[in-house]
Amino acid sequence: MAQSGRIEAEGLDGGGAIAESEFASVRLSVVDDANGPRLRIEDLRTGQVGHLDPLELETLAWLPAEAMQQWLDPSAHRWRDHRSG
Repeated sequence: MAQSGRIEAEGLDGGGAIAESEFASVRLSVVDDANGPRLRIEDLRTGQVGHLDPLELETLAWLPAEAMQQWLDPSAHRWRDHRSG
């Protein structure tokens, strides 16, 4: 499944890389703190930030595409009112 979009890379340990498509816009960078190195993912539309450690990233590399489909439904999490739980 090919996606159209673009990636601008300034270096993951510097200003980060920006990946965009018609559906999403994120900044990727690497942070290395007391928890060890992690990929920082920032949703540029909402400011929401998440982190993935090396084990989580490796899991994504091995995860079958079908297993990821449930995460791609924005109504499952993104469009919910976070205040209501």
